[in-house]
Amino acid sequence: MMEEHKTDKTVLFQGIKTLVFAALSLLMGPVLLSFAFSKPDDKLYMPLLIVGCLICAFAIFLIFKGIKLIMNSMFKKK
Repeated sequence: MMEEHKTDKTVLFQGIKTLVFAALSLLMGPVLLSFAFSKPDDKLYMPLLIVGCLICAFAIFLIFKGIKLIMNSMFKKK
């Protein structure tokens, strides 16, 4: 007989919320990078470049964390 797995809705919503923040970071990071690359002679070039790269890396981290949370909410044994 197969066991029936129930989805943990609180973990599922936490994963969805994480993916929403990842989507916002995916939009904000490249915008900051494009601002930095549009004026390479400006004094804010390096800070915008560093912050844009960090936000892009954080977005990738949030994507993996959000997908992991959603998978754990569906397939985790209790």
